[in-house]
Amino acid sequence: MSTLVSEFNDYRTRMNEVILSKDNLVIKRLWNLDTNTYAEGALDTKTKEMLGLVASMVLRCDECIKYHLGKSHELGVTTEQMYEIFAVANIVGGTIVIPHTRRAAEYWEELTGIK
Repeated sequence: MSTLVSEFNDYRTRMNEVILSKDNLVIKRLWNLDTNTYAEGALDTKTKEMLGLVASMVLRCDECIKYHLGKSHELGVTTEQMYEIFAVANIVGGTIVIPHTRRAAEYWEELTGIK
């Protein structure tokens, strides 16, 4: 695993543990809703992750983008599919999304080993 990917995953895991250790009921419920939202249902988890990625790109949240890229990779999204996701995000979000697309493409290349 690349340094870029492992640093993100390590930081996310470490900070999630810190936050959840404070035993705040509202935060725990919110995070549970997030987990349940992406569970298999009328839409499969792969579709939900792709939707989450588009929304994250339009909202310009780089950490969210990395998270959804990782989950999409785990669920078998192809590079061809990923670039269609990027296209949808750019059409919906406009040119302000382009810098986030660059970082998303860089992270995707790290996940997939493309250079």
